[in-house]
Amino acid sequence: MHPVTVEIVGHALEQARQEGAELVVIRLNTPGGLMEATRQVIEKLVASPVPVAAFVTPSGGRAASAGFFILLSADIAAMAPGTNTGAATPVLLGGEMDAVMRKKVENDTAAFLRGIASKRGRNTDLAEKAILESKSFTYKEALENRLIDLVAQDEPALLAALDGRALTRFDGSTKVLKLTGATVQAYELTWRERFMQAISDPNIALILLVLGALGVYVEFSSPGLIFPGVAGGILVLLGLSALSVLPISWLGAALLLLALALFVLEAKFASHGILATGGSVAMILGAVLLINSPIPEMRIQWTTAIGITLPFAVITVFLLSLVIRARAAKVATGSSGMVNEVAVAHTPLNPEGKVFVHGEFWDAVCTRPVEAGARVRVVAVEGLRLTVEPI
Repeated sequence: MHPVTVEIVGHALEQARQEGAELVVIRLNTPGGLMEATRQVIEKLVASPVPVAAFVTPSGGRAASAGFFILLSADIAAMAPGTNTGAATPVLLGGEMDAVMRKKVENDTAAFLRGIASKRGRNTDLAEKAILESKSFTYKEALENRLIDLVAQDEPALLAALDGRALTRFDGSTKVLKLTGATVQAYELTWRERFMQAISDPNIALILLVLGALGVYVEFSSPGLIFPGVAGGILVLLGLSALSVLPISWLGAALLLLALALFVLEAKFASHGILATGGSVAMILGAVLLINSPIPEMRIQWTTAIGITLPFAVITVFLLSLVIRARAAKVATGSSGMVNEVAVAHTPLNPEGKVFVHGEFWDAVCTRPVEAGARVRVVAVEGLRLTVEPI
């Protein structure tokens, strides 16, 4: 449950309203999500002119944490056999709450859910225990304790059970569902929703960020290529936008910065791979620890961290070593490239004459007289005249 989910639910409900749908069915199978996004989804559900059924499916699925809130907020709450729900205790992402703050957050969240559950005619006491005591319920327990309205094997069975059912909406109005012969139409995500849903995965976001950083670095190291800089900038912004809604750990971010510093030092000093190895380990740990979330689906996986770190380390050290060697290399062009070059006296130098160097004839002055054909070394360049000395 994240901001992209809010957008998808909002568009689906608006489409249902425009098309005069009889019912909207939301499939639930989630470990939870962000509380702010959950509240926004619930606001849209209770304000929807079209009745909403929340259905925990398939068998083996769950509606934990934020999913429990969505389930109890819908006009119809249903579960498939073999599913469970509950465990809705709020968790502070990115840190720990002290006892006072935890109590405040839990009481606020419990009051919010009590208000929704009582309006829907559901068991407020058990709903509150899911928050305060992290209680979880099987589909049978949820049905027996009036947390949900019915159990259905699948969606056709759900629609058949709801046909002719009278609902009391959140605003107090009554509606009888007429679902006989109803056509089921799945909501199609827009291209924007598909794209945002894909990059909202922290693993994808990290990959985009790393690729973008490489592109920007290539552009800075080789100005004028343009494409790496443009593509890298776009990828960095996309990665940052996806990570911005997630709880960032300062420890993870610091480890990533340390990894970059170690890669730079490896390219500059001969450490026999020690610095590069340390940088790789720091980058892997930093990537894994970057997102501080209790929900596994919202964390960066080890396979992703290792998969992007090893190529990134090799490419970065290689590119940095090329840049550092190029900066340290002797200048081979221009007047500076002439100094210390060996020339041949084309005419006697006593002290002035001509020398041949770099395939060109130059006017030269020598510190001591030399004969034509003698080898001399360039010691200085003054405009179009060289100062040389005998070898």
